[in-house]
Amino acid sequence: MAQNYRHTMFDDAVKAEQERHGSRASYVKMDAGADGTPDVLTQKEIAFIEARDSFYMASVNSEGWPYMQHRGGPAGFLRHIAGNRIGFADYRGNKQYISTANLKGNARVSLFLMDYPNRDRLKLVGHAVSVELADDPAAVTGLMSEGYRATPERAFFIDVIGWEWNCSQHITPRFTEAEISAAIRPMAAELNQLRAELAALRANPEGD
Repeated sequence: MAQNYRHTMFDDAVKAEQERHGSRASYVKMDAGADGTPDVLTQKEIAFIEARDSFYMASVNSEGWPYMQHRGGPAGFLRHIAGNRIGFADYRGNKQYISTANLKGNARVSLFLMDYPNRDRLKLVGHAVSVELADDPAAVTGLMSEGYRATPERAFFIDVIGWEWNCSQHITPRFTEAEISAAIRPMAAELNQLRAELAALRANPEGD
């Protein structure tokens, strides 16, 4: 059972709010024995992580402001490396480097991974480090998606300390172009067959 996510995120202020609103007792029972040991990524979490084509990552700057950034790429660009470590290649973008700078002062990150069609979401927290291409080319290129046309600059490695699945409530199903194409492919094939049959009938209405 994953407990360290809540152990990490439920500070005294959170616990006080839970107590005030009547939910604290249930969480105490759920997290009995939590001692700060990282939640181990299981095959379920790893498979979910490696199936994603996007996620959101939050970091914190030197003044305490949170920064949320969208990351995207081919499905599988966020990879499980070993143990509780995951990583992804970072490509050249708008050159703001906010996440990169934030991590130099505070390695804590929070990731939000969504599966809209199946209405699943996974939250991760951990410590991240960035590795520049010039410092370790093999580490960066090893995380690049084959055939993906982008210029790499660095890689991010994240050591996950906690994770939690969220309920599906309020998640609106959304589908990518590829998912929609796959879903309608049988109907499109049947439609093309019917069109061909109709064209044949029109060309030879008497059935000669």
